[in-house]
Amino acid sequence: MSFKTTFWIRFSIFNLMLVALLGLLMRYKILFEFPLLDQKSVQHSHSHFAFAGWVTHTLMTLLISFLQKHDTLNKIAFKKYNLVLIGNLICSYVMLISFIMQGYGAISITFSTLSIFVSYWFSYSFFKDCKQLETTSIATKWFKAALFFNVISSLGTFALAYMMATKNIHQNEYLASIYYYLHFQYNGWFFFACMGLLLDYLKVTSNSNRIYSQSFAWLFWSCIAGYFLSTLWLDLPLLIYILTAISAIVQVVIWYLLFKTIFKENKSIIVTLPNYLKYLIAFISFALSAKFLLQLGSTVPAISKLAFGFRPIVIAYLHLILLAIISLFLLFYIYVNDFIAVNKKTILGLVLFSIGVVLNEVVLGIQGIASLSYTLIPNINEALFVIAILLYASILWTNLFAKKG
Repeated sequence: MSFKTTFWIRFSIFNLMLVALLGLLMRYKILFEFPLLDQKSVQHSHSHFAFAGWVTHTLMTLLISFLQKHDTLNKIAFKKYNLVLIGNLICSYVMLISFIMQGYGAISITFSTLSIFVSYWFSYSFFKDCKQLETTSIATKWFKAALFFNVISSLGTFALAYMMATKNIHQNEYLASIYYYLHFQYNGWFFFACMGLLLDYLKVTSNSNRIYSQSFAWLFWSCIAGYFLSTLWLDLPLLIYILTAISAIVQVVIWYLLFKTIFKENKSIIVTLPNYLKYLIAFISFALSAKFLLQLGSTVPAISKLAFGFRPIVIAYLHLILLAIISLFLLFYIYVNDFIAVNKKTILGLVLFSIGVVLNEVVLGIQGIASLSYTLIPNINEALFVIAILLYASILWTNLFAKKG
């Protein structure tokens, strides 16, 4: 059985539309009455489906496409990967509905757990099949690291499940477990997989500039130490705090060197991109740079306490990573590889969606900064609601014209 990347990517675009719809519902409920839905339950559905149905499904599909592209001797049987993606989608859609209906209940918890085991199945299969590839692409080590982080991130969810099952919940341990999961998803699984996709697209090999291998090693270990950037509100031992601060500095320096090398050595590829993709990759690079600098800033204790003490700042930061960096990069990769129909209508959809992402981040940033002084910005929720409409409408429009052939 063959693997059709374009078929599975259509699910990605459709799922992103559902994520945007849930975001729109949450913004609607802030402004208007909608008693049929519980805001917290919609939020759980939104976050779980964004992770499993949009990002993880898309990354799995693109990693399988990588295997297919480099499987020159046709050694790999791809039937199992179709089953993996079906399993992940079933879990995603059940979570989407069950979290709305019951919040954390028997069905939603069961399928959240099953989605973790599906990711284990995928990771095992990918590691095994990578050994059969005859490729010098440096992307393989980034992908393996990404899957390693995806697997260990699940320890955070199991810790949460244990606390809930035993009804022994302490606020610090509870938050530390949530941030553990989020850190190794965002900064591990998502980031390393995207970097692998980018380096493979640029045809970077193990014989290329050694900065690629060196940056991988530094970013891998600093990602592990970087978990404590999410727990600086705890009373950490001085040694751990110092290691955490060093990891933040390392990430800023390595990202600067890596970005400079990528741009210098691949300028000929970048300049030939269509203008809308040039602007997109420029904004993603800016957002990623801002993310590393914000991490470094959070090592200052006073700033850390402010950041973690105000919900709007946390929301703005999480959306910076998930929307402005990860989601836009995945859309960039999908368009640049023609995995959907690329025409004037789908390009318009992408441009409008990216504008919505930028506006959303700007307004969330303003709201976050204003919250530090307990300043209320007039009509801020109305502005976010209008932006949510733009995000949903643009990706709905893209879905209508995304089918190839």
